[in-house]
Amino acid sequence: MGGAGVRGARRPELRLPVLERFEGGGLEPDGDYDGLEFREADFAGQDGGGARFMDCALTGCVLDGARLSRARVLDSVLAGVRGVGTDLVEATLRDVELTDARLGGTQAHGAVLERVLVRGGKIDFLNLRAARLKDVVFEGCVLVEPDFGGARLERVEFVDCALKGADLSGATLTDVDLRGAASLEIARGVDRLSGAVISTGQLLDLAPVLAGELGIRVEG
Repeated sequence: MGGAGVRGARRPELRLPVLERFEGGGLEPDGDYDGLEFREADFAGQDGGGARFMDCALTGCVLDGARLSRARVLDSVLAGVRGVGTDLVEATLRDVELTDARLGGTQAHGAVLERVLVRGGKIDFLNLRAARLKDVVFEGCVLVEPDFGGARLERVEFVDCALKGADLSGATLTDVDLRGAASLEIARGVDRLSGAVISTGQLLDLAPVLAGELGIRVEG
């Protein structure tokens, strides 16, 4: 998307090889998964901490309470995954497409996202505190109360998505394009919008929050 004065995000370019169906019983800590297709797998409560997924496709998988902290997901597609309380703390997602996800309470603080496309679906209470996002696109999705506290966002775009009750406290934004957001609601950290670009209409919508942040009384 980009625009004058804003560097657009680089999207992932995925070309998955012919995949082999995953026949294993479940995830393993520090497991190494390469060129595999996980279809309708139930990983609820399983421990895949530190695992590496390379050239993989996870389709319709259940991730309730799955532990994937410090996991590395590279050159992979996650489609229709769903889960509550998934642990992605300090995980790395690079060249990843996440489509039509239904996630709630995902813990991804300290995670690194680079060349990631999040398209469609709904993600509630996503914790990205102190995370690093570079070349990330949120497209056509709903984000309810995402927490970007202390995170660093560079070349991040919001396209036709709803951003509800976002927390930007202490965040650092560089070339963040919010103009395409279908709705933009910032609960905290509106003062951190330096480095972002918004539309005139969004500025008007945010005016009351900005006035409150600056201590301006608006009367009459």
